[in-house]
Amino acid sequence: MFVAIRNAPRDYAWGSHTAIAEFRGVEPSGSPEAELWLGAHAGSPAELVGPDAAGAADLAELIAANPALALGPEHAREGARLPFLLKVLAAARPLSLQAHPTPDQARIGFGREEAEGVPIDAFDRNYKDPFAKPELIVAVSERFEALSGFRPVDEVAGVVETLRAADAASPEPQPGAIDLLASRLGGPDALRETVAWLLLDGRGGDSGEAAWLVERVVILAASDEALASSFAASFRTVLDLAEEYPGDPGIVISLLLNRVALRRGEALFLDAGNIHAYLSGLGIELMAASDNVLRGGLTPKHIDVPELLEVLDFTPIEPPLLAPIEAAPGIREYRPAVPDFTLFRVEGADAASRIALAGPAIVLAEAGEVEVSGAHGAVTIARGEAAFVSPDEGSLGFGGAGVAWVATVPPAER
Repeated sequence: MFVAIRNAPRDYAWGSHTAIAEFRGVEPSGSPEAELWLGAHAGSPAELVGPDAAGAADLAELIAANPALALGPEHAREGARLPFLLKVLAAARPLSLQAHPTPDQARIGFGREEAEGVPIDAFDRNYKDPFAKPELIVAVSERFEALSGFRPVDEVAGVVETLRAADAASPEPQPGAIDLLASRLGGPDALRETVAWLLLDGRGGDSGEAAWLVERVVILAASDEALASSFAASFRTVLDLAEEYPGDPGIVISLLLNRVALRRGEALFLDAGNIHAYLSGLGIELMAASDNVLRGGLTPKHIDVPELLEVLDFTPIEPPLLAPIEAAPGIREYRPAVPDFTLFRVEGADAASRIALAGPAIVLAEAGEVEVSGAHGAVTIARGEAAFVSPDEGSLGFGGAGVAWVATVPPAER
């Protein structure tokens, strides 16, 4: 079964006014367009288009009406839900610092808030569903900028020393502010202690010390010493964040994180506990179908510091890049080690190159026309168009000169 789907972009304030429209080949709406959701998530299920809709208004209805056909027997038994959500994401302004829970944390947190009677749409609700939310982002624009994961310890030390040098060279040095940061980074659980202090004291705490540090870091980030250092990109990010969210402790937290610049086709995989923020760019995002987000700054939305600290993984890491593999000629696969999703990019695939389906799929055309065929049907999708594919199609073959993205699930044995 092939069914054409579509949706309207979400108009979050951080979205680009042009990038998603250009991707789709349509005129801009005049409003920010942040995310185009293609899936069955209750927050914005994709609309069904054309005669193959089988009387359903959207993809969630189609799946609910015949989960065994739409998802395949195995996934129909696992709650009759599409396990992934495909998005086109366009950031013109930084998103919030955030992290997502593990499966156990999501299940326990959701159950606790349900038992406490917290309304699902309450401002202070942390867990909207009992599912984890690992996610993958692939750059479509020439550059996609992000923060992701805590930096290696030697890099954090280098950032602090750069701040010290900039302070010493300033007209009115205030080394006490940097001492506050260094003292916490020298503790037994340095990153956890530092982040907790910044979030608790920096958001209206009595001492005012974290607020002083934020103010001083912003001043020092504009210095010649900072902008000529190997951490110049991180200090420019500090200045950008300070314009958007003046005084926010997330400004200093950003210096503890990996600053990542993806080139077109490069990807990040963000597993549970990874603190991250997208800064700018257009990307294809694929995630487990969940809405569980614990925020840590750079946002007017709810921040639950104790819960965030439970979710965060404070282990320093290198940027979590995910390199694609060549699945077949003309087909590259981005394959994270999760059971919820895998992502393919198809360009110039030959007649023998196919994608085997272990479950449902969504196909999205990025450029040109793409002809997609399965065991029982076929569809031609133009730039910006998408289609849902049921797993009984077996495998997908491709023709045409266009570029396609295919979101689906990995084989069960993985």
